[in-house]
Amino acid sequence: MNNKMNGKFIVIEGIDGCGKTTQINEICKWLPDSGLIANNKTVIKTREPGGSEMGGKLRELILSNDKNDPPSDLTELLLYSADRAEHINKIISPALKIGNWVVSDRFSGSTAAYQGYGRKINIDIINKLETIACQGINPNITFFLEISPEESIVRRKNKIPDRIESEGINFLKNVNEGFRILAREKKWETISATNEISVISNKIKQILMNKFSK
Repeated sequence: MNNKMNGKFIVIEGIDGCGKTTQINEICKWLPDSGLIANNKTVIKTREPGGSEMGGKLRELILSNDKNDPPSDLTELLLYSADRAEHINKIISPALKIGNWVVSDRFSGSTAAYQGYGRKINIDIINKLETIACQGINPNITFFLEISPEESIVRRKNKIPDRIESEGINFLKNVNEGFRILAREKKWETISATNEISVISNKIKQILMNKFSK
């Protein structure tokens, strides 16, 4: 994290269906009264892709299920990188500079997992693009909510899948293994997402209290 940043940056990662949205909503509801944030600061809830206004347009391009003209793997990677650059410049960096906290559904870890381990794009290319897009901004803490690919599919059975979610079980297995490797390498906080929602929430809150309480 750039030492000029005063706020905290929290990221939740994991394959689709792991419960990121539920936990992010709970974190954002809890943080203002947790004692961790100054009274005059706020919590910004955001996501990738689509956290910024332009990012919303990029999200439509990335996740559209249009079978006639899907983006190539490299184009997909570049679109995610463009979304992240805009997200950092317009949402994340300004919030952190004034001491607000940012909680994001996905960040650069998802690109490494989906485009690196899923699409098999050279990880060096992904890392170089990450360096350019992130401009020195990194999460203070990342949580990996872990479930199996099989459980992910079961949980999403009544949901219309987007283009990435439609890739199938083998792709999802590769992505999930990528997340597990990244979590070990980058020392993310790994939490089993098969637990009860309240158990997961309490674990996240305890970790945040331990890390950020003064």
